[in-house]
Amino acid sequence: MVLEGEMDGIGNTMQKKAAELERLAEVLVTGEQLRLRLHEGKVIKDRRHHLRTYPNCFVAKELIDWLIEHKEASDRDTAIKIMQKLLDQSIIHHVCDEHREFKDMKLFYRFRKDDGTFPLDSEAKVFMRGQRIYEKLMNTENNLFQSREEDGESFERTLVASEFIDWLLQEGEMVTREETEQLGRRLLEHGIIQHVTNKHHFVDGPLLYQFRMNFRRRRRLIELLHERGRSIPESHDSPFCLRKQNSDGGNTSFLSVSPTKEIKVTVGVRRSSMSSSSCGSSGYYSSSPTLSSSPPVLCNPKSVLKRQVSPEELQTPGGPFIKKTFTIVGDAVGWGFVVRGSKPCHIQAVDPGGPAAAAGMKVCQFVVSVNGLNVLCHDYRTVSSLILTGPRTIVMEVMEEVPV
Repeated sequence: MVLEGEMDGIGNTMQKKAAELERLAEVLVTGEQLRLRLHEGKVIKDRRHHLRTYPNCFVAKELIDWLIEHKEASDRDTAIKIMQKLLDQSIIHHVCDEHREFKDMKLFYRFRKDDGTFPLDSEAKVFMRGQRIYEKLMNTENNLFQSREEDGESFERTLVASEFIDWLLQEGEMVTREETEQLGRRLLEHGIIQHVTNKHHFVDGPLLYQFRMNFRRRRRLIELLHERGRSIPESHDSPFCLRKQNSDGGNTSFLSVSPTKEIKVTVGVRRSSMSSSSCGSSGYYSSSPTLSSSPPVLCNPKSVLKRQVSPEELQTPGGPFIKKTFTIVGDAVGWGFVVRGSKPCHIQAVDPGGPAAAAGMKVCQFVVSVNGLNVLCHDYRTVSSLILTGPRTIVMEVMEEVPV
């Protein structure tokens, strides 16, 4: 039985605990993403020293060069701080455990996941299990994620607790409903899922829940140095990892977490891939291109549309619009476009080098559907949420005005 006042706001104590645990999860996910990238780039490999072979390791000095080259750190001191964070969290270690500090030297370090020494405490196990469940949900055919209403309010990409439990049992994650409900409670307490209004803990019944964490988001390593954990779910305002700078209050500007390029209206923001030292004409909230502590510049987003149209106008037979369908496969950093506006939302920007541009997407196109779901009457936050929490391959229908 669910009491009306149960877990009102989940309680300050649990919110704080969930934020702290979520912060740990971010470190684990960020470390794993880096490990995979280093393997792919052959930075991690077997190395010999004094007639001894050290498998699956990297050279600290070479890794710092790599981090700077790939814009993950602005200087060597920042790179050292990033890697020290991973070392402190037992994600990496010196191959002989002789150095507790990450040093800019020709020393061998290794990811603990590559030698089986990663400490699988109860917290890490919950996060790894949550990530596995998330990926399984994303990669299998099911109808669990749907738009639903609770207490007269509509929510996107929701799970019904009882149906989620049925699915977990079917997948063999647990044996009994009681154990599965406890798993759901642990996922919630660790900030992986949440009740849609944060009013209830996880209980077997008709209440609605959403995934709070997007495990597929490409993390920037510089985020490891941002100590303050998030107390609210990751912003779904954009599928490109543009973060809300201030979730309290009405600030609608965004912070790009990868300052590498200047943004213009006609240049989209791929996830974690673009920023600038000033707002330019795009109106995004961007930090210094050197990842320094320089204060960012704030300005308001400006629409690229010459005029707004209604859903009815888009669908009028014989009207000046044609429908196009794009299949876009996200790469390591995202899909390469920005959505803005409402009822209908539109394509605000497209990265010329991104997957969306390769598929034929252009600015000023109006979004009709995402993966078969009609979104003409939704705003960009809802559309972005569908993209962020959906599969890596998305199918989008758009309407484009025919030139006169």
